[in-house]
Amino acid sequence: MSGRSARTLYVGNLPSDIREWEIEDLFYKYGRIVDVELKIPPRPPGFCFVEFENARDAEDAIRGRDGYNFDGHRLRVELAHGGRGQSSSTDRRGGYRGGGGGRSGGASRNSEYRVFVRGLPSSASWQDLKDHMRKAGDVCFAQVFRDGGGTMGVVDYTNYDDMKYAIRKLDDTEFRNPFSRAYIRVIIFSVVIMFVL
Repeated sequence: MSGRSARTLYVGNLPSDIREWEIEDLFYKYGRIVDVELKIPPRPPGFCFVEFENARDAEDAIRGRDGYNFDGHRLRVELAHGGRGQSSSTDRRGGYRGGGGGRSGGASRNSEYRVFVRGLPSSASWQDLKDHMRKAGDVCFAQVFRDGGGTMGVVDYTNYDDMKYAIRKLDDTEFRNPFSRAYIRVIIFSVVIMFVL
């Protein structure tokens, strides 16, 4: 892994009243910050992407801030593509409670073969998303989150071919769960980080 994906962090479980300068205060001591993109959804928690100039600084920030208690919120900090970094320990909280999709009996695992899903209905759960995306291949992780742009998700596949097939087969398809249905868009996650849709 190299380039921007190795330097960009996903920071989750943020309080809804957090400001960009507070995020910079949380992370500035780890290295030079290139960009902060804050997302405050209608319903908490908020999240953001923090891009460092150096990948080693991003690794240090993961070690220093993952699990950190900020204003009563325990932060989730990981590489934006879904990994936790080479030197970070296993999730100390026994898995992220807000999403998952790991195989039964085991913790969820992330991969570099990640897609971004837009246009999900507000009732969508990570289980619904995983079931839908499984039509294209072997899903090892799924997560749903909400921000001002609606309900979105990220899905990790175990291999490159399944990820590419998901983009071809499932983009602009109808997503259904017991409560609603919607047409979804499926794109490579790194494109989202680059162009911030």
